[in-house]
Amino acid sequence: MTLRRILPLSFFRWCEEGSLGGLIQHSRWSFAIIETIHIMALAVLLGALLIIDLHILGCAMRQQHACEVVKQFGPWSWISLGFMVLTGIPMYLSEAVRLGNSPPFFYKMLFLFAAVGLNLRTFKTATKPLSDRSSAADKLTASLSLVCWVAVALAGRAIAFLSK
Repeated sequence: MTLRRILPLSFFRWCEEGSLGGLIQHSRWSFAIIETIHIMALAVLLGALLIIDLHILGCAMRQQHACEVVKQFGPWSWISLGFMVLTGIPMYLSEAVRLGNSPPFFYKMLFLFAAVGLNLRTFKTATKPLSDRSSAADKLTASLSLVCWVAVALAGRAIAFLSK
């Protein structure tokens, strides 16, 4: 499955031919710098969410309440997600036609939206008063979150090797 099955080729050409896409395509270092920031933000995001999800699973920071862990590490996840979006959009614009035909990119986006949705649920339930005990649904959400974020990272790496 690819995005080309959902959107027309003209959309991807329009994205790529815009001023930002063209600027990145014709610059020697901009894509590499943007990608480095993107990957660093992913590392911070995964670290923060790993701690939160492992706490919900009962494997980390057991002495703290879930709301304290989310208050401590949640902002790191949202800030790094913001950096990932701010760097991911220009990277996409610089090679939109290729990514429109890329199955790994399609799956990266699919897992990304699932992961963000799962994390929104986690943050909502973990910040409720008296949420120091994780339910089976919370543990399932935390487990699925970890799987989705690892899938996002793996699909992101696969884009470089499996896309035409």
